Amino acid sequence: MSEPKMKAYERRQQILTLLKEQKEPITGSSIAKEMNVTRQVIVGDVSLIKASGEPIVATSQGYVYLTTIHPESTCERTIVCQHSAEQTEEELTILVDHGVKIEDVVVEHAVYGDLTARLNISSRRDIQRFIEQVDSTNASFLLELTSGIHTHTISADHIEALDEAEKELAERGILLES
Repeated sequence: MSEPKMKAYERRQQILTLLKEQKEPITGSSIAKEMNVTRQVIVGDVSLIKASGEPIVATSQGYVYLTTIHPESTCERTIVCQHSAEQTEEELTILVDHGVKIEDVVVEHAVYGDLTARLNISSRRDIQRFIEQVDSTNASFLLELTSGIHTHTISADHIEALDEAEKELAERGILLES
């Protein structure tokens, strides 16, 4: 038996309010537990909310409501990297240790074009969770589709942090040379 439409609508409104109030990502599982429904119901609800134009993104840590994508004081750039899956943790650690946030990863797929995944990684703890999630689900890194070539949008409070991180990536052979 299907649930009443008002109940589903009210739940989606509660989800939207919850996401707007959160400063940190919140997982679909924790929302599902709070709403007393399955995670799959939440996935559908969030998809419907996103389709209505709300700026919600799914990251490796959970859902995030984007009030502003980047504060005006944030510097941002795109870097191109190439490395093995085994070097992923090293790459991410170099970036966060320089105070850099990894916003996303993009690979160019032969059939689908650009595939983008929002990462929202800014600490070693975020890296650990991301790696554990990949391992526990037997997922592949997107770079495995493209012989290791991928781009990241990275951001930091100061341009020097981006420059220093990029320099270390180049020294370690992770940055793709032009």
